[in-house]
Amino acid sequence: MGALLKSVVFLGVIIAITVYAIVRIVLTVALAPEYSLTDRLFSFGLLLAELFILLHATGYAVALLRATRANDIGEIPVPPLPYPPPGVAILVAARHEPREVLEETFRNLTNIRYPSKTIYFLDDSSDEKYLREAEEICLKFNLKLFRRQERHGAKAGIVNDCLKGLTDKYVAVFDADQNALPGFLDPLIPILEANPKLAFIQTPQFYSNIDSSHVARGATFQQAVFYEYICEAKGTNESMFCCGTNVVFRREALLSVGGMDESVVTEDFATSVKLHMAGWKSLYYNHVGTFGMGPETLAAYFKQQSRWARGTVGVMRKVLSSLARHPLSLRLSQWWEYMLSSTYYFVGIAFVLLMICPVAYLFFDVPSFLIHTDIYISVFVPYFSLSLGVFFVTLRARRYRARDLFTGQMLTYVAFPVLAVATAMGLLGAQGTFGITDKGRGRAMPWTSLWPQFLFMFLNFAALVWGINRYWYERDASILINCVWALYHFAIMCSVFYFNEELSEEAR
Repeated sequence: MGALLKSVVFLGVIIAITVYAIVRIVLTVALAPEYSLTDRLFSFGLLLAELFILLHATGYAVALLRATRANDIGEIPVPPLPYPPPGVAILVAARHEPREVLEETFRNLTNIRYPSKTIYFLDDSSDEKYLREAEEICLKFNLKLFRRQERHGAKAGIVNDCLKGLTDKYVAVFDADQNALPGFLDPLIPILEANPKLAFIQTPQFYSNIDSSHVARGATFQQAVFYEYICEAKGTNESMFCCGTNVVFRREALLSVGGMDESVVTEDFATSVKLHMAGWKSLYYNHVGTFGMGPETLAAYFKQQSRWARGTVGVMRKVLSSLARHPLSLRLSQWWEYMLSSTYYFVGIAFVLLMICPVAYLFFDVPSFLIHTDIYISVFVPYFSLSLGVFFVTLRARRYRARDLFTGQMLTYVAFPVLAVATAMGLLGAQGTFGITDKGRGRAMPWTSLWPQFLFMFLNFAALVWGINRYWYERDASILINCVWALYHFAIMCSVFYFNEELSEEAR
């Protein structure tokens, strides 16, 4: 597809989204004064949920366009490595991680062929078993063991404490389950050396345990969407944020902003805001240099997503505060990117509203006023079909199957109760505690703990049955449209049976 045709297609998507948004806003506002408070609450709740989805759909369409243009331009040039090569401290922070996971990580890190590296095991364990294992691992792989006297700030805190004693020019940070390839540092250090204002370079994170479970497969393709397009787009706009692992920092840049941000559990995201506001730049280098382990069970996935949602919403509050106090500290395009990223996890609350409204209409005729069916179809179908088509076609160009991408989307929707609660906690300032994502544990969740998914499964099925009966007698097209949405949401909730699986011993 040529550059001009791409631009026309993406412009068409944005126009379709804008038209749908305008029609929904105008008709909702125009009709609201004539109806009851309950009608207005439901209609405005639905409108807000749809506007949230439309805003992020616009952001994603723009990201796809920028990413495809960046891909057309070609590779980031890698200059030669200066001699002598600058020192790189490789940091791996861990607390109560399985020994086999750590040994695999450090075995690969020692195989990195960069000549001037020092590997640090930042052990934050409190259990005697893990303390002893850390010392044995350090002896086995010739690592430098770092511990601290007082725990604060979780991962960010121990990284900051270690930074105080380092003299290396660069700091590479890895999670405890990330397996680096031998050439990981080869292109990154020369690029950093050639660009003194670069604070960090972020590289992709992909999971190697894709076939271990349905959850791991869905999570893998969520990562693919994020790293293949969204990160590429952010990289073209100097808005790429640190993702916490597989990243190389300029130590001077970190120290200039007081180190990693310890106030939220997503310290990587918050630190990126501080660095960009201080005038530092970032870069996304889209070459896979590491492979990690994704969550394999719903419990592990929910724990991961809850932590990310709480922390990200906490950063959103900081972004809004910084925008109000220092609006010129970032470009408008950078503020836009940070607002999109920091509000993403509101998708849980939006999905609750989107599911409640068809159920309320089919059972109680609330809201009693809706867009006329002809208007709804004429503005919704172009927006929905174009957006979905562009999404799948662009990712298909990179050899991703529609089925796998759909699996990733369903996994997000199944997590809606976790995301809704976590974002509410983040809004209230309750950040919770940092916790690692469980690895290698294959137990299915108790079905009773998935009651929110079953509740909405039942509500949508019951509303669908009742709606079909209503349509038989009333022949109102609005009823039929809401039946379609109830069926869609019911099908999504049924995917909980697919994801909540008991893994075999071999899979664990």
